[in-house]
Amino acid sequence: TRNELKKVKHHFISELEPDADYDVSKYEKEAHLRIERIFKKNKTPIIVGGSGLYIKALTDGIVETPGKEEKLREKLLKEKEKFGNEFIYNKLKKVDPESAVRMHPSYWKRVIRALEVYYLTGKPISQLHKEQIDTHHYKFEEYILNWSREILYKNIEKRVDKMFDSGLVKEVEVILNKGYSKELNSLNTVGYKETISYLENEISLERAIELIKRNSRRFAKRQLTWFRKNKNNRWIDIHSKKDLDIFTDKLLQKRTK
Repeated sequence: TRNELKKVKHHFISELEPDADYDVSKYEKEAHLRIERIFKKNKTPIIVGGSGLYIKALTDGIVETPGKEEKLREKLLKEKEKFGNEFIYNKLKKVDPESAVRMHPSYWKRVIRALEVYYLTGKPISQLHKEQIDTHHYKFEEYILNWSREILYKNIEKRVDKMFDSGLVKEVEVILNKGYSKELNSLNTVGYKETISYLENEISLERAIELIKRNSRRFAKRQLTWFRKNKNNRWIDIHSKKDLDIFTDKLLQKRTK
């Protein structure tokens, strides 16, 4: 909320236009620069997020991979258009099964990028990840707030209802009226894509809300699955707002000692 933004300095909010070219590599570099600036002020940065990929890039570093090669990218895109997502996904499974098992055929851009890296370097991107060296001089403490599933889902539903009460439909209308394409990656995300379907009379408003709640629940499950793979995470069971406040107080006390 605006009040929360006034109380504590937040980063990476309302900084980019919907069609901005942005990826995990750019985030990782910019985030580390901001972390360094915060440390210089004798403050402790807190990274809050849901994207496991972006958090992993920040904590473990990101592989320096070659830039895209237009002819190769075009060739892979044509194969994807002609034969489908499963075809290029199976190609990745043959050359880099370790990366493939962490992806889904529908995430075809990541699949194509992994294939590009393999063809350009001769090494699977999974191997390059293992070879990387972390050059940063600070360490991360990682906590997962593990809400009970019932409360988690109720919180998701309340959040979706609040999004619509706060003007999500109007927000999407304004974005589209500015000429931004609905095909943009930033608009092909949970919340935006369902609302666009509603505005194009493909589904009712009630169905859009229902789909956002369902897709948000599914996304939350995928997040938890991702974070369970990281053995460094500390899981904090949360059953109520009181539990959350207790954990917050303990964490703040620890940081001020």
